[in-house]
Amino acid sequence: MIPFVDFKRENEEIGQEMLQVIQRVLKSGWFILGEETEKFEDEFSKYIGAKFGIGVNSGSDALYLAVKSLGISTGDEVITVSHTMISTVDAITRNGAKPIFVDINPETYLMDVSKVEAKISDKTRAILPVHLYGQPVDMDPLMEIAEKYGLNVIEDACQAHGAKYRNAKVGSIGDIGCFSFYPTKNLGAYGDGGMLTTSNKELADKLIKMRNYGQSAKYYHDFVGVNSRLDEIQAAILRSKLRHLDEWNEKRRTTAKLYTDLLSKTEVTTPIEKGYAKHAYHLYVIRHKHRDKLQEYLLKQGVQTLIHYPIPVHNQRAYMRSDKLPITEKICGEILSLPIYPWLKEDEVKTISEHINSKCGAS
Repeated sequence: MIPFVDFKRENEEIGQEMLQVIQRVLKSGWFILGEETEKFEDEFSKYIGAKFGIGVNSGSDALYLAVKSLGISTGDEVITVSHTMISTVDAITRNGAKPIFVDINPETYLMDVSKVEAKISDKTRAILPVHLYGQPVDMDPLMEIAEKYGLNVIEDACQAHGAKYRNAKVGSIGDIGCFSFYPTKNLGAYGDGGMLTTSNKELADKLIKMRNYGQSAKYYHDFVGVNSRLDEIQAAILRSKLRHLDEWNEKRRTTAKLYTDLLSKTEVTTPIEKGYAKHAYHLYVIRHKHRDKLQEYLLKQGVQTLIHYPIPVHNQRAYMRSDKLPITEKICGEILSLPIYPWLKEDEVKTISEHINSKCGAS
């Protein structure tokens, strides 16, 4: 079996390094909001190109707190996409606001920026683009729209650690960037973790309080906050892993290129990389009109695949909206994620591609 992801291989490469890091924290005797977290916040924000980093306990909380920090609440609207992990949209609804969905670009599967302006109303407060799969949204025209209408921009970069839009890393372009450190991410913890990035000091100061009960000092609470803190062990692990991130991303990009080359004569649609983008390839997502049969076939051949995501948010039972998003709905019925991670072997990529060629070779 070729698994979708294999953490055992990661452990073989950096396991001893991680044990030393964890032991360092254990010896310190400090486990919440200490030196490791402060240093990681500084190092990660510098890596992204933002002035401030605020560690929280998940990417979902990063998104929730980003929306909350901008004062968005009941009666407000936030423009986003339905083709995303549900936490993107939950961040809006948990704050009492209404998500307004725009359809996606059929080539990138990301927010179709050309359709955003038509969705703006007098209730719109922010735009929340998702850099899905590690592919950057076309940010220049989106930022122009936001500036024109006085809207905030929250970047969902939970799958895009190290991805670039032109010369800027995603998460440094909008008002706030949101990252997840879920174990499968390009930069993953050994548990949950998240980060907000911003160059706005006022927002950063507010978020620092917000993630820790609204405290300005111990037992002094300026407003109602939450308990959402990146712990010291995870911060230390992430600090160490951050030094490997660019190398690991390049391995993903090499694997993606090999897939694309090997699948060039099949009937599947492979990912594209726009001229303005440097894709981080958190996921390598192909499309085929008989996706389910292809997935079943690959599993029989010993290849594990996943679908990110089979049901768009507006069609989930939790939401059940009547939005007309034909491209989103079509693509969600055709996409299939192939294994891609830094320790995937070249011969495994070739084996997977051979199976797809056998099933979907061009007629």
